[in-house]
Amino acid sequence: MKVQNARVLSLLHQLFGEDTFTDVEEQYGLLSVTTTRERIHGVIAGLQQDQEIKLNFLTTMCGINYPENEGKELGMIYHLHSLTQNIRLRLKIFFPVADPVVPTLSNLYAAANWMEREAYDFYGVIFTGHPNLIRILNVEDMDYHPMRREYPLEDGTREDKTDLFFGR
Repeated sequence: MKVQNARVLSLLHQLFGEDTFTDVEEQYGLLSVTTTRERIHGVIAGLQQDQEIKLNFLTTMCGINYPENEGKELGMIYHLHSLTQNIRLRLKIFFPVADPVVPTLSNLYAAANWMEREAYDFYGVIFTGHPNLIRILNVEDMDYHPMRREYPLEDGTREDKTDLFFGR
């Protein structure tokens, strides 16, 4: 795995430049790199079309929220897979919650359509160029995005809990 990941990272640097990727990690043998939302579409399109790596399958994409990371509260994670080369790659991007705009991948992968709608529904990520960006699981008139950590996990006004029994 390490040899294959080193080869993939070398190819990424060759195709897009070393300054395109930061936070290179190998967790459990999976190569993971971070880039910017301005470059994500071009990087993924290039990897899809490259004849050496052939990352032709978008396994999954999902939103993430780290409210403590000022200026990078929201993000997207993309998992790509080459079915012929058996190569996997995780790409991450981060952006401010005040500007949750990311380019769509629905023009590259048909599967991105529903995954982007889910990220919009739960995290409020707006995908420019998406053909039908509407809520997919929550009700249409919801005025918040439930997976953002914008509210306390527990109701502080509850009186039916005794701290003695909950280890507080």
